[in-house]
Amino acid sequence: MNFGRGPSVVLNVGGTRYSFSREVLKDFPLRRVSRLHGCLSEQDVLEVCDDYDRERNEYFFDRHSEAFGFIMLYVRHGHLRFVPHMCELSFYNEMIYWGLEGSHLDYCCQRRLDDRMSETCTYYSAEEPPGEAASGPEGKGRRPPGAEGGKWLERMRRTFEEPTSSVAAQVLATVSILFVIVSMVVLCASTLPEWRAPENRSMEEQSRYTAESVREPSGIIEAICIGWFTAECIVRFIVSKNKCEFVRRPLNIIDLLAITPYYISVLMTVFTGENSQLQRAGVTLRVLRMMRIFWVIKLARHFIGLQTLGLTLKRCYREMVMLLVFICVAMAIFSALSQLLENGLDLGTKNKDYASIPAACWWVIISMTTVGYGDMCPITVPGRILGGICVVSGIVLLALPITFIYHSFVQCYHELKFRSARYSRSLSAEFLN
Repeated sequence: MNFGRGPSVVLNVGGTRYSFSREVLKDFPLRRVSRLHGCLSEQDVLEVCDDYDRERNEYFFDRHSEAFGFIMLYVRHGHLRFVPHMCELSFYNEMIYWGLEGSHLDYCCQRRLDDRMSETCTYYSAEEPPGEAASGPEGKGRRPPGAEGGKWLERMRRTFEEPTSSVAAQVLATVSILFVIVSMVVLCASTLPEWRAPENRSMEEQSRYTAESVREPSGIIEAICIGWFTAECIVRFIVSKNKCEFVRRPLNIIDLLAITPYYISVLMTVFTGENSQLQRAGVTLRVLRMMRIFWVIKLARHFIGLQTLGLTLKRCYREMVMLLVFICVAMAIFSALSQLLENGLDLGTKNKDYASIPAACWWVIISMTTVGYGDMCPITVPGRILGGICVVSGIVLLALPITFIYHSFVQCYHELKFRSARYSRSLSAEFLN
């Protein structure tokens, strides 16, 4: 080390002091600390640390002292683990600062870091890229000159995608919610006998999108709602950054599934005519008409609860698959045994409800989930004993993955809550201005 004097140096990390000899710094496992050995001037030293005291030969680092303590345990003993009650990503940032990588962690901590990073990447990729933090409400002043067009598109995108990003976004979200509610009320009311036409038309005739049906109040309301949803979807597609990513998003796919049946039904009416065999059957049109129920899922854009549910299912697909495997294995075992005990053995009484294994599967499902419709039940003593075992086994198997799903749900809720609060701050600033 060519800069500084004295036989030893002192590292002050967040108020905690560590003393080392000069020779130790030369081959120190932490790259940032070992760089001090080659510093020739005070300017070189300040590029490595935050401050330097020449008199005491002390180097100051404004970093997390507890995290550096765990890193020093790795230097001494060769094992690197996370600091308890500290975010994995924050500790990983400390590791990168001192010159370590994720591979230096113990295997159990590597898995925690990988899971945490995958969750964070999934969260951002579904809503906004990680690099957009600088372009958020706090980073608007750092936009390069000549980016007014991009700034306008970004504002439009946030208005349609983030209900809490501005006053206009809240107004737009409220109007969209009202249209969803109105469309659902009309859809439900249209199935009531009191809402049918006075001439008591058949269901097939009511499924048509004819000129007469459009002139009815329900048809006018439906057309207005479809027009609003279509315009909203088109505008969101235009202002989106990545058109391919926009089409692949689940909520946008649901929007298309809810909008396209109306136009398909209108086109079928125009091109096939009102008296065609397809129109008389009406099955296809009724299915398309009922696909409007997908509009309810549009509320997920405006409610954190539904967003949390979707994000939890996306992250816990492994646990959901594991739960499905548990149920399928138990269903195969108990359905075969119940069919054998109730119908397969010659015990004097044969239960016709258990004539086959597929028929017994229905009983296993409603028993394991403790629903018990009562439409079928065992009548033999061995079958009833098996039924009790099936119910208890179902409770245990269903409860096993619940803990993982619950923790993921809480984590997703806090993430979305934090994200919503971040945009609410920009909304408050806009309102005050």
